[in-house]
Amino acid sequence: MPMLATPTTEMTSGLDHAAVAKIVREIILASRGTPPSQAAVAPKAEPKLVVSISARHCHLTDEHVIKLFGPGATLTPMKPLYQDGFYAAEQTVMLVGPKRTMLPTVRVLGPTRRASQVELAFTDGISLGIDLPVRPSGRIAGTPGCVLVGPAGAIELAEGVIRAERHVHMSFADADFFGVKDGDRMSLAIKGGCGTVFRDLLVRADATSKLEVHIDTDEGNAADLDHATGVELIRQT
Repeated sequence: MPMLATPTTEMTSGLDHAAVAKIVREIILASRGTPPSQAAVAPKAEPKLVVSISARHCHLTDEHVIKLFGPGATLTPMKPLYQDGFYAAEQTVMLVGPKRTMLPTVRVLGPTRRASQVELAFTDGISLGIDLPVRPSGRIAGTPGCVLVGPAGAIELAEGVIRAERHVHMSFADADFFGVKDGDRMSLAIKGGCGTVFRDLLVRADATSKLEVHIDTDEGNAADLDHATGVELIRQT
């Protein structure tokens, strides 16, 4: 290894300390036979991907929680969900459709929202007599309604029953890794005996979300997700 001269005050008078440190580092790397450009850039680690089946559930406003479960009622967390701050509540409601058929136990998810919303699979809609539109969560204008029944009362939703559009939550860092942005579309490849590719997943990117795909029970069963041998996110072109 060649001897390196210690920078003197005269040598560094026109450079700041950061510039000097960079020059010395590049000399050391060159003496080891490692190109500085390769040593300075570490490969990005692929983020951990989780694919979750989002079973039928509902989101409620504070007002509707009180109407369904009684004065002073609040949601009681039962199990945390993968995304930080979200949980399955102990409370469930009965959902009654236009055919007067019902789903006796629809889980409530928390925290509460500004508008109540019910998310079902297509097969749920068939049994209830509801023609479910596919919508991103939160976009419920013009959607069908239903009746929700709790231990303390019932409410009639004029709108808010949807089949949630399949989507992928991710952080801005994950979005940068995949080369996408909020609102873009991706594909999900599920490998295994019933392997398939789901196209047009909506990208929902923000500062804090963990990388997670949400598909409904119909989609998860069709791909036999429980026995999948691998999953992969693919940017659509």
